[in-house]
Amino acid sequence: MKKILFAVFILIAHFIFAQNVFLTKVEKTHENKDKFLYKINEEKNNAEYLGEVEVQGFSKNDAEIFSLIYTKAKEIGANTFALKPFENVDGSLQNFNPANYRLALYYLPKEKLLNQTGNLYLFASAEKDQKIAVNKVDYILQPRSYIIIQTIAGEIYTISTKKLLGSTIKFQPKETSTNQYFQISAAKIKSDETGVGGLNLKSGDIIGLEKSYAEFLSIIYINQKAE
Repeated sequence: MKKILFAVFILIAHFIFAQNVFLTKVEKTHENKDKFLYKINEEKNNAEYLGEVEVQGFSKNDAEIFSLIYTKAKEIGANTFALKPFENVDGSLQNFNPANYRLALYYLPKEKLLNQTGNLYLFASAEKDQKIAVNKVDYILQPRSYIIIQTIAGEIYTISTKKLLGSTIKFQPKETSTNQYFQISAAKIKSDETGVGGLNLKSGDIIGLEKSYAEFLSIIYINQKAE
């Protein structure tokens, strides 16, 4: 009997804390083969409104949630999105709640997207504070946060996780370079890839992010101002 009650409790807890994605409103659909799903702001005035998707519940698996949102968006032909805050009774906008939010979905021809160049986005992992350096300037990224650094064309940028066994990358933006997006992962232990049978300790990785996913993270993560 105790085992049955425990199983029921686990099932109920999973239901309560699971994150679900619903297509809550469909105004119209649009036929297109666009693979991207970009965030828009002022471009909304020129975009075609298609519907809304709502996320209910909290999950640390951001990639999985974005995949569900992407699938729902493509069902109605959306290629762009924007956060649509809920309203209070008095008409004021509620603060963002990572456990319950909605996105408005749009179609916008790619040529009408505003140019987004010259910025470096660095996202923290969802686990713990991560110390990094950009051109020898130190930053501490808090969990589920990101910083934006304005880059200069032609200058070489070195990003390091500042650990003995950490990662370091370099890149040099051009005048026409699009924004760069990276996520800093926490330290981890993984199996030895040499086949010897040991373990490797990694002190953090720097992972390049696809633009659509990165722009989704910029909505659900906190913008931690770079100083």
